[in-house]
Amino acid sequence: MKSAKEIKELFQAACVDELPDFIKEYEGDERSGVQKLVEAARKKLAALEKEKQRTENLKEYERKYADYSFICGIDEVGRGPLAGPVVAGAVILPKDCDILYINDSKQLSEKKREELYDIIMEKAVACAVGYATPERIDEINILQATYEAMREAISKLSPAPDILLNDAVTIPAVNIPQIPIIKGDAKSISIGAASIIAKVTRDRLMVEYDKVFPEYDFAGNKGYGSATHIEALKKYGPTPIHRRSFIKNFV
Repeated sequence: MKSAKEIKELFQAACVDELPDFIKEYEGDERSGVQKLVEAARKKLAALEKEKQRTENLKEYERKYADYSFICGIDEVGRGPLAGPVVAGAVILPKDCDILYINDSKQLSEKKREELYDIIMEKAVACAVGYATPERIDEINILQATYEAMREAISKLSPAPDILLNDAVTIPAVNIPQIPIIKGDAKSISIGAASIIAKVTRDRLMVEYDKVFPEYDFAGNKGYGSATHIEALKKYGPTPIHRRSFIKNFV
C-alpha cells in the first residue's frame, strides 16, 4: 500500500485528465489524509467544468455570427495613461477554440495573461496589434488615435476578417461589418483574446521604456498616473513618450 505522502505526490503530479482515475483508485482509502486529496481532486474537476461552461457562454456572439468564416475580436489598451502608446489587438480564433480562462485582461493576473498570450498566439487563426504613438495621440486626440491603432491591427490580419466584434465602439472608415458590444472583453471570447494580446504587448513595451527612463517607474505603473510617476514628472519633466495633452495639470 502506498503511503499518504506518496499518494499526495501522485496527486500533485497528476494532470487534470488523470484525476478521474486518481479518484477512482483512492476514494475507498479510509485514511483522512487520502480522503482530503480525493476531495481536492473532485473540487479541481468541478472547477474545470465550471470554467468550461463559462468559456462556452463567452462564445455567444461567435455562435450568433457563425456563418462568417473569420470572426475578429478587437480591443484596445492604454487610453488612460499619461505616457506610452495606445495599443489595439485584433484576434481571429478558430471556430473550435478550446482555450480556457480567457477574460477581460483587467480581470486576470499578469502571470495568467502571459500564459494566455502564448496560447492565443499559438492557436489563433490570425493575430495582430496596432499602435498610436504619444505624438499621434496629442495630434488627433485619444479616441481618433485609438481608431487608427484598431485599423492598423485589422489591416495586418491574414486572412482578412469577415466581421468585427468590437469592445463598445464602431470604428470609422472600415468596410467590414462591425458589432459593437458593451463590455465586450468580458462577453466575447474573441474580444477577450484581443484584450489580452493588446495588454501584454503594451505592458512589455512599458517595461522596456522603464529601462530607458527608470525614474518614472513605467514597469510598475505602465504609464498611468501613479503617485511615483506624477512626482517624477514634476521633478524631472516629461519624457519623449509622455502625452503632452494629458499632463498639463502636472507640468
